[in-house]
Amino acid sequence: MKGNRKYKFNHETLAYEIHQIPAKAKLSKGLIMFLLSIIVSLGYYFIYTEYFNLETPKMLSLKRQNEELANSLELVNKRFESVEKSLVALQMRDNYVYRPIFGMDEIPEDIRNAGFGGVDRYSYLQNFEKSGVLSKTAFTLDVLYKKAYVQNRSFEDLTQLAKSADEMTFCVPAIPPVNIGSKRIRYSSSFGYRKDPFHGDYRMHKGVDLSGPAGEPIYATGNGKVVEVGHDFFGYGNFVMVDHGFGYKTRYAHLTKANVTTGRIVKRGEVIGFMGNTGRSKGPHLHYEVIYRNKPVNPLNYYNPDVDEESFAALINTTGSNEQV
Repeated sequence: MKGNRKYKFNHETLAYEIHQIPAKAKLSKGLIMFLLSIIVSLGYYFIYTEYFNLETPKMLSLKRQNEELANSLELVNKRFESVEKSLVALQMRDNYVYRPIFGMDEIPEDIRNAGFGGVDRYSYLQNFEKSGVLSKTAFTLDVLYKKAYVQNRSFEDLTQLAKSADEMTFCVPAIPPVNIGSKRIRYSSSFGYRKDPFHGDYRMHKGVDLSGPAGEPIYATGNGKVVEVGHDFFGYGNFVMVDHGFGYKTRYAHLTKANVTTGRIVKRGEVIGFMGNTGRSKGPHLHYEVIYRNKPVNPLNYYNPDVDEESFAALINTTGSNEQV
């Protein structure tokens, strides 16, 4: 006998003959062995995992990777917390230092934090094993992105204003509207609540009153555009309103006449009218208002009230022209 040949005794021929297994039988036997191996493997897996409560090496590796990822997320959240603290500090400096320098209102908290809360936008993470960590990370990332976006827009606005700082310097109403160094001029009423000279009750006085002779020149206190020239018989009388940009406007009232027309571009120190006694007035004087972001503010906060006549003349000569229409 050679090789792997198998022989079988044939009782009819009384001789040994080569035994050949049919291909179908071989296939059936192989299939049975394959099925048996699967059953044995499943049984081994069931006993290993369920009966002995053990985990497969693959499962152990996946769990280990899962824990590593969870720890990494926790570390990322701690870094996010640190970044958020730095961002909050930057927001405070922006609101209370940077924006006030350029006369800008602070950004309210409801705008900085808009878009969070309400609808649960992270419900799709609830089915994950580490849903709490995942939701916290996603939420924190969204918050940081929104706050950073708002802060970036604020810095862009500040950058634009910084680029136009020179222009802003000449637009802010920073000189007196009349020659307060002259002995002809005196302060007759201040900004704030006062006793009304006509009715006797206390009312808000939205500007300052400077008394002097009729015809005294009135000067634009900053570069700007004349947006209104009008007459209010029971109030301001003849008046001029100038828009200086950057949130500033000024009003000059009770004039004898205006020296400008609506739409005129004026420079600081330019004569825009003359002191008078028109409207609700008891004598020649200028009622002067500074309006910032549509709110009246004290004009004395914007110029030196103790400037002498010589210094005032220097301001007029260096900042504007006295050309008349």
